[in-house]
Amino acid sequence: MGRKVYKTSLPIALLIWLLPLIAVFVTSVRSTDDLTNGNYWGWPERFALVENYRTVLFSSPMLHYFLNSCLITVPSVIGSIALAAMAGFALATYPFKGNNSILGIFVAGNFVPIQVLMIPVRQLTLQLGLFNTLEGLILFHISFQTGFCTLFLRNFIKALPYELVEAARIEGASEWQLFYRIILPLIAPALAALAILVFTFVWNDYFWALCLTQGDDAAPITVGVAALKGQWTTAWNLVSAGSLLAALPSVVIFFAMQKHFIAGLTFGATKG
Repeated sequence: MGRKVYKTSLPIALLIWLLPLIAVFVTSVRSTDDLTNGNYWGWPERFALVENYRTVLFSSPMLHYFLNSCLITVPSVIGSIALAAMAGFALATYPFKGNNSILGIFVAGNFVPIQVLMIPVRQLTLQLGLFNTLEGLILFHISFQTGFCTLFLRNFIKALPYELVEAARIEGASEWQLFYRIILPLIAPALAALAILVFTFVWNDYFWALCLTQGDDAAPITVGVAALKGQWTTAWNLVSAGSLLAALPSVVIFFAMQKHFIAGLTFGATKG
């Protein structure tokens, strides 16, 4: 009985969860005449898929926003993971004084509400001349994501057999050789999973992109979708099409690296 209820409720729950996405997709292929006539929820009288998406891509700055998002996200992912890998290695293998305190700071930083940081971070970017620049957003995302990444990787490195580290040091390997040739290959699944998570966080960020940018120069695609809104009326079919285009890279990255993502999350789960 329980299994039948599960099999019946799962498709229903999935459909309910997908309803907003389905509604956005259907709206993105509606013609302007449909929306003008008030046909918001009914079946479209005329499909304008090619027309709407062509307008979004070539008659708006969407490609410029897309490029900005790439220029922000890729360096942020690389920088945060590189710093976190080195910090996680140090916290996991070096029993220095204050190790736990530093780890506690990384952990505590993840629980600070981002709204509390809005005013000081904005003022800091203004004073440093980084407001409304790609560099400012990159530096912020690297600093903000490094704490979570360090905690994530420190735990993975801590779970590795410490005998491997000792054996490498006995053989005369330097700390950099130990890090690059032994630790990094062993935590490659964790790095892949973390890269997907950080990419998703940074690419989909709207709050900080809105706080730290003004105008179109450094705005990423999440903020750029607002440019599709008119002054007096809003073409919701174009906004919906732009929203789906903005979400597409994260979905593609996840499905392309789904195997590595699952492997990274389950890394060490069968140990012992």
